[in-house]
Amino acid sequence: MAEASVAVEPRLRARYKTEIGQTLMKRFGYTNPMQLPRLKTIVINMGLGEAVGNPKLIDAAVSEMTAFAGQKPVVTRAKKSIATFKLREGMPIGVKVTLRRERMWEFLDRLVTLALPRVRDFRGVNPKGFDGAGNYTLGLKEQIVFPEIDFDKVEKIKGMNITFVTTADTDEEAKELLAALGMPFRS
Repeated sequence: MAEASVAVEPRLRARYKTEIGQTLMKRFGYTNPMQLPRLKTIVINMGLGEAVGNPKLIDAAVSEMTAFAGQKPVVTRAKKSIATFKLREGMPIGVKVTLRRERMWEFLDRLVTLALPRVRDFRGVNPKGFDGAGNYTLGLKEQIVFPEIDFDKVEKIKGMNITFVTTADTDEEAKELLAALGMPFRS
């Protein structure tokens, strides 16, 4: 008889359910747990304008993003042609991945505990990256801060944007949520 696989709940999600949720309920005076701000998705986007001249960059970006995100990204393509940049409609110009559920929680945990401390001259993330609707975007200049990336195999340093989509109504609620989850905001 086959054994049933036991799914282990991600560490940050368990902490959110037990202590972070209670803290936020008291802090904002919520009466119903459904009012709590939650993390919906994490979107990682890597724009590769140089891929117009070197299409191999897209393949490298796909393999690297698959390694640190734990999910294969989709290739984004140009919506319209721009002659000055030698860009034609439909050409691949980037990769992006949307993380949800377990993968999202695991990625956030690895980002705040392993990757961000490896950023050179790191003093915290910019607290001004909120969009007014409770979402936060963080920019990284290099993909090599992730321990899953083998530095010797990297041919080009590529930056990326990481967007945290939350159910928070205000930026203040979203900032409290992300700070409680371990996001090191600059003071």
